[in-house]
Amino acid sequence: MSLELLIPIERETLVGLSLLPKQIIGKNISIHSKANELPELKGLQIALIGLNEFRNSYYTNTSYDVNQFRKVFYELYPGNWNLKIADLGDLPNGEKAEDTYFAIKEIGIHLKKMNIIPIFIGGSHDLLFPLYQVFQKFDQLANIVSVDRSYDFSQEDELISGRSYMSRIIMDKPNVLNNYTNIGFQTYFCALEEKDLMEKLYFDGIRLGQVLDDPAVAEPAFRDADIVGFDMKCVSWQAIADPLKGQPNGIDSRTICRLTRYAGISDRISFMGICEIPSTPMTNQLLAQMIWYFIEGVQYRFEEYPVNTNDFSKYSVTLSDQIMVFYKSENSQRWWMELTNNSHLNNKTKTKALLACTEKDYQEATHDKIPERWYNAMKRIW
Repeated sequence: MSLELLIPIERETLVGLSLLPKQIIGKNISIHSKANELPELKGLQIALIGLNEFRNSYYTNTSYDVNQFRKVFYELYPGNWNLKIADLGDLPNGEKAEDTYFAIKEIGIHLKKMNIIPIFIGGSHDLLFPLYQVFQKFDQLANIVSVDRSYDFSQEDELISGRSYMSRIIMDKPNVLNNYTNIGFQTYFCALEEKDLMEKLYFDGIRLGQVLDDPAVAEPAFRDADIVGFDMKCVSWQAIADPLKGQPNGIDSRTICRLTRYAGISDRISFMGICEIPSTPMTNQLLAQMIWYFIEGVQYRFEEYPVNTNDFSKYSVTLSDQIMVFYKSENSQRWWMELTNNSHLNNKTKTKALLACTEKDYQEATHDKIPERWYNAMKRIW
């Protein structure tokens, strides 16, 4: 089992914890160290795993020391959490990058069976590919959300890379990809051919400007996601306090933490990865706070997926050519819209699905405007 490959956390990372208050995170989670074996997985809800696989990175071959993040994260104070959390250590690189992919997939399969959410920290963005393969193993449709400045559909590389892994995913068999959503893309980092492919496959994209103007526009995508990846090249240089390692335009530190909280609140997410991490002291602090907010989100999940529509307020909107149905949770104030298809069925049968949305989608429908997210979903599914 690939979990046995995980390397204990270095003693140097843990040596200062004894001098710190007993309330800190580092003293309230299970840690895989040389003094302690791999933590018991039964009953575990969240697991941290460090990665350092950059051999198929499109952008850089530099490494990231996950232990620098740990030193910051362990010193934070937890919220009012009752979650069982463990840091399982680091996965060493295989002889080839493909060996690392295999180990990640095996770990993912094992943890998914146990309903444990792993947070993979480090490495390059192509490491989402083996997490997608987990859903192939279960023959289960998957929705992927990528917070990234680019689409990563480039086909210039013969082999999979951090810039082409999505091309590999859509071509890999069996195809279990239901939807891909890019959050925070910047058009000048995306080839026209990639944009055309996004439209052809009816995938969703939310531009950087939209995210910065109203981060809540991204929440429904996280609510429907199974796999979430954060490519840290999406953040602005101000967020990491290093112009040489950041971007002039990008997501700011507050917004990226808000997005990770949305990811945590999602009742559906099985895997989260944070990759392409610049090695700066400020990045370590930002990363620690992002994961803090993700855990905070998990703690306050509403357990509303799948939605029991009997407990929701129902709104029917008459458009010029059809009727759209929306549901609103009085508990969380979140919205869903109904996808209904009966075009090829008999009059007594129809199929339904629910798609997460915002109140703005409902308001647009009342003005006879079909929400783009609804349109894309209908084209993908039926």
